[in-house]
Amino acid sequence: MPYTKKLHQGRFKPKNSAKYVGDPTNIIYRSSYELKFMKWCDINDNITEWGSEEVAIPYRSPIDNRIHRYFPDFYMKVNNKKYLIEIKPSRFTEEPKIPKRKTKRFIEEVKQYGTNLAKWESATEFCTDQGWEFKILTEKELGISYK
Repeated sequence: MPYTKKLHQGRFKPKNSAKYVGDPTNIIYRSSYELKFMKWCDINDNITEWGSEEVAIPYRSPIDNRIHRYFPDFYMKVNNKKYLIEIKPSRFTEEPKIPKRKTKRFIEEVKQYGTNLAKWESATEFCTDQGWEFKILTEKELGISYK
């Protein structure tokens, strides 16, 4: 049986629910990275409001050339500055390296990377239009190490 990594997901219950934009009883995290970021947003006094997957941004998929909706992982407001945040493992933020054999997995990684770039470009444009900032955070920025 092939090894599959179990996703770390569940519901988050904020201590400071008044800061949460959206339904504070329905906050879902889809990775340990997202859970760590949620905890930080919840307790950080500089963050006056935050939300998880509360903003929808249209983007054109490079796969089917159709318009889809992208929900960045987080919205947050810090000292009157607003941000959209995407949390990704660093390996998903880099173009896949071309292997000797072009496997199905490689082709899927290329498709996912292209889709991510389209999403991030749309999010950057959206944020520029709103006077916000778009950031991609990886385990490096979150201070997560697997040594």
